[in-house]
Amino acid sequence: MIIRTMQPLCVVLAISVVIVLQSAPVPATTTPADNTDQKTENEKELLLPEVLDGQPEPEDRLVILPEIKREGERFFLSSFKLPDKITFAGVQVPLDNWQVRERIEYEFYQFLEDQGESIILAKRTGRCFPPAERQLAETGLPDDLKYMLLVESKCISAAYSKAKASGPWQFIPSTGRRYRLKSDAVRDERRNLEMSTEAAVKYLKYLKDFQDNDWFLAMASYNAGEERIRKLLKEQKITDYWKMHGPRETMRYVPRIIAAKEIYSQPEKYLGLTKKDLYMPLETETITVNVKESQRALASVAEEFGTYLLEIKMLNPEFKKDMLPRGSYQIRVPRQTCPNRCFKQDPTP
Repeated sequence: MIIRTMQPLCVVLAISVVIVLQSAPVPATTTPADNTDQKTENEKELLLPEVLDGQPEPEDRLVILPEIKREGERFFLSSFKLPDKITFAGVQVPLDNWQVRERIEYEFYQFLEDQGESIILAKRTGRCFPPAERQLAETGLPDDLKYMLLVESKCISAAYSKAKASGPWQFIPSTGRRYRLKSDAVRDERRNLEMSTEAAVKYLKYLKDFQDNDWFLAMASYNAGEERIRKLLKEQKITDYWKMHGPRETMRYVPRIIAAKEIYSQPEKYLGLTKKDLYMPLETETITVNVKESQRALASVAEEFGTYLLEIKMLNPEFKKDMLPRGSYQIRVPRQTCPNRCFKQDPTP
């Protein structure tokens, strides 16, 4: 009985001894003066006092690394300046008007603020601009209108907005139908770069005539609708886009396009990119696929023409689904380059 009573007492005493030992202060280590003098400056910088909040915590020590020094001059966004003179579609932009300059300058720095995205946008122009350049030239419209693609969709063919606008030129359903861009459960032709560019060129030509050859008002009409712009001009008794008070998006729309032209027409100046840095147009050809069965998988079409589903989808963003119902389809595929890429594959032995 005595032994059993003593056991708890021993345990308590043992725990008390451990607690006392743990809380006892650790004697500070004395370093001789001659050793301290021998330490280098770098070693001193890497030392941290051993006692934090009065308690020694060697396991929590931090290593302070030497500061990394930047090489070269520091980059400042303000080093870029909006020029004093800018023309768009052959017309001088009234930068001598303080509010015009400030509106364009705002968009100018908004583009440059996100340098990574600006570089990607510039790279995309190498691939999405050529169809627009060709069709604008064929119809005699200003080449500068191609910069609308950067503001409308960032050159993304499958872009889609809350207003149900779709494609690189962001046609809403009614305007798409007006210019014969079909949209159904299988495909949306508003996403096809060539077809939507053809429709956009026709629409812009109409808007220019509607707005008495004023390209600033024509672009504003592309954004907000021609009737809405005409109503705003009539109510405010003006004929100048730069004096118009309208929806915030439309107020920013034209200045943003002008800022885009200034930056992306000179990517070497603002982004350090040369022409060879841009994404090059893809070598493709269009083939006709006749689906006679109830449906056919796009993956099957891809395999037949020496490619894969993802590439087919990226080359043909107008196709909404991975299955094609019965019918005839025009599909872009990578250009045949035998012997590396041949449509008719040799049978596997």
